[in-house]
Amino acid sequence: MITFLELLVNGLSMGSVYALIALGFVIIFKATEVVNFAHASLLLAGGYVVARLHPFTGFWLALLIGVAFAGLLAALVEFLIIRRANVGSHSVLAIVTIGVDIVITTELTRQMGTEILSLGDPWGDSVVHIGGVTVAEVRIVALGTAAALITLFLLAFRYTGWGVAMRATAEDAETAALMGIRLGRVSLSAWAVAGALAAVAALFLCVFPTPGLDRGTSFAAIKAFPAAILGGLDSTTGALAGGLIVGVTEALMTGYQNQLAFLGRGIGDVAPFLVMLVILLLRPAGLFGTRETARV
Repeated sequence: MITFLELLVNGLSMGSVYALIALGFVIIFKATEVVNFAHASLLLAGGYVVARLHPFTGFWLALLIGVAFAGLLAALVEFLIIRRANVGSHSVLAIVTIGVDIVITTELTRQMGTEILSLGDPWGDSVVHIGGVTVAEVRIVALGTAAALITLFLLAFRYTGWGVAMRATAEDAETAALMGIRLGRVSLSAWAVAGALAAVAALFLCVFPTPGLDRGTSFAAIKAFPAAILGGLDSTTGALAGGLIVGVTEALMTGYQNQLAFLGRGIGDVAPFLVMLVILLLRPAGLFGTRETARV
């Protein structure tokens, strides 16, 4: 039972981090109807800046700069590439983001080489004992930070002018433009917010018990994609639910992989994608996605 509780807490913690990344997918999709496959490279860029700067500026300032850099880089991708791409298909723009991801990731991996970079977080390998359950302190911090950021975003999405503009754009972009909403500004801010959230997620993907930031970190971010899909690409609530489902599933499958040896080694790595496939077979739009209807 103790093992199960530890795995559950770790799963919820990682799930909340996946939810931050999945929320970035959803924000961009709601604002532009583009699936941003460059999201993993934005995460890697934010983490790289933190890793390089923290020895000189200290952790907290480096984190702030890293978050700002990832948000700015995402905004530049939107402004210089996505907005100016002379294509009318959102599917083609999604393919363009794959190219952007390859370029950014290739340059960052060239800079890192074979190094494993520390992000200089203040929690280290400290653990917290709650009853008989032992949990890494950074996992508790990750859960609290993700919960605070997601709550803040949902409140802003619901009650601020920016949130109203984004909801209107997601509902009907043409009508929103006719009502005076600047679609370019909404799209730019959506990309910037998504990039900033990705940088925060990078921190918690690269701290204890992982050794640090390396070339494989962007692959870890890919696990958030099933979270966005199974929750529903147009649902912010779905991003949260999907992230938690993916995190808990991965933690439990990895923790009990010896008992599940008949499924093969490394089942925890593929479990999120298996869950995504099952959910999509039952609900093609995702758990909270909007079902499209057509009159025939």
